[in-house]
Amino acid sequence: MNTPARPLALITGASRGIGAAVARALAPRCDLLLGGRDVAALTELADRLPGARAWPVELTDPAAVAAATAGIDRLDVLVHCAGVGLLGTVAETDAQTWRRQFDVNVVAVAELTRLLLPALRAARGDVVLLNSGSGYTARAGWGSYAASKFALRAFADALRAEETANGLRVTSVHPGRVDTDMQRAVVEQEGGTYEPSRYLRPESVAAAVLLAVTAPHDAMLTEVSLRPTGG
Repeated sequence: MNTPARPLALITGASRGIGAAVARALAPRCDLLLGGRDVAALTELADRLPGARAWPVELTDPAAVAAATAGIDRLDVLVHCAGVGLLGTVAETDAQTWRRQFDVNVVAVAELTRLLLPALRAARGDVVLLNSGSGYTARAGWGSYAASKFALRAFADALRAEETANGLRVTSVHPGRVDTDMQRAVVEQEGGTYEPSRYLRPESVAAAVLLAVTAPHDAMLTEVSLRPTGG
C-alpha cells in the first residue's frame, strides 16, 4: 500500500528569523523546500526537520530562479519570508536603494510566484506573503521600505482576485516589529536600544502563517495583522 505524499511547502528566507520559525511550524505536516542564500544555515535547519531539504537560490536572479523551480510540478504552500529593510529619508535615499528594496521585496516575489503558479494551481495551494505594518502606514525615514510593502500588498490583492477561481488562497501577514537580526539592524540604524521583549517572537508570526494554511478550505484569511503586546 502506497503512503500518500505529504503536502509540499516552499519557504523563502528560511535560513533564520521568521522564515526558520515558519519552517519549524509547518514541518509536522509538510515536506519542506528551504529557500535562501546561506547554504550552511539552510542545510543545518533541514537536517533537524523531517522531510526538509535546502533550496538555495538567489531570488533576484531570474535565470537561477527559473532553473530552481523547473522540477516543481505541484506545490501546496508558498510562503514568501525573504525581504530587506533599508531605511532612510526621501532626501537621502538614492535610486539604487529604491531599486534594491523593490527588487527583493516585490519583483522577486512576483517572479517566483509567477513561475510556480502552475504547481500551485495543481494543488489548489496557499500563497502567504510576509508583509509588515509598513504595508499599511508609511512613517518618516521608512519611505522606500513602506512603498515596497504597499506594493507587495497590492500584488497580493491582485493575485487573490485573479487566482481564487483556480483554487488558490492568498494571505498577507502584517506583523509589527519582530525580534530578528533584521530588527536589530533597524534599531541600530535608528540609534535606539534593542529590547527583545518589546517585539513579537518569530514563532508568533509563524503561528499566524500556520493558521492561514490550515484554515478549512471554504475559508480564506485575506489579511492577518499582528502587534506586540510587550509582554
